[in-house]
Order: sequence, then structure tokens, then C-alpha cells
Amino acid sequence: MSETAAKILSHDCGPFWQFAKYAVIGVLSTVVQTCFFYLLASTFLKCLKCDDWAVRLLRLPSSDAGDALRAARFAAATAFAFTVANVFCWIMNRLFVFEPGEYSWYVELGMFFASSAFSVCLAMLLAWALIKYFSMMTTAAVFLEVAVSLIFNFLVRKFVIFKA
Repeated sequence: MSETAAKILSHDCGPFWQFAKYAVIGVLSTVVQTCFFYLLASTFLKCLKCDDWAVRLLRLPSSDAGDALRAARFAAATAFAFTVANVFCWIMNRLFVFEPGEYSWYVELGMFFASSAFSVCLAMLLAWALIKYFSMMTTAAVFLEVAVSLIFNFLVRKFVIFKA
């Protein structure tokens, strides 16, 4: 590995590379969560309607379940996918982005999950309500959930959890 690459991958890479690595890991974590969500949403916790974008574009199986059951399955699939993605994200952030802050690793991990859980619950509640009461497409609800979580998590991780 070149000296430049080693510097970029280190914690002492400077603010530009730190943000770039955070963004890449955020994208990868989102991909992990989204893939795991759709794996569950199209198999064990079927919650995709026949007119859903993912069903039409990816030819995933749909469900004819009512909106209330679909919303509940959506919430369960989101919770499972959230857990897998956050373990991945925390490990990658610790290895490549943030210098450990003032907290012990287990407190940091707890805060990481707590802030992520709060943001995903807030976003999931909004998406759940939009699915149940306005028959929103599941895929549109996923995009909304990701956007709300992304903004909240960046602010908390940068200024609270990993602060020096």
C-alpha cells in the first residue's frame, strides 16, 4: 500500500478525507440495510405491493396483504435490516473514519445504536403512517426513511459520539 493510501485510510487524514470516508461508509451501510430490507420484504416479511417500484424493476415478489399488515411487516424488516447495517457501520467508522472519542468502546457503541435507533424509529414511524394512512409505496417510504436517518445520524455522530 502506498504512503498516500495509508495516510487516507488512517484517522489522521484531514477533514476532507474524513468526510469522504464517512460518505462512502454511509453509502455502503445504506446498501447493506437496503439489500437486507428487500431480502426480507420479498421473502419472510412480504410487504411489497404489486405496483411497488422494486417489484416492477427488480421483479421481486409482491404481497396482497392489507396496508396495516404491510406496515407491520415493513417495520419488522426495517428493524432487522437496521441492526445488521449498524453493526457494519459502527465497525467501519471505528476502523476508518473517527478517532475514538471520550467514551469507552461499549458506551460509544451503545450511543451509536441509541442515536441510530432513535433516528430510524422516528423515520420508520413517519414511513409507517404514510403507508398505513396514505397507502404510500413501500419503496418511497424507504427513501424517506433513509433521508431522515442520514441527516440525524451525521449530526449526532460528528458532534456527540465521536467528538474528541
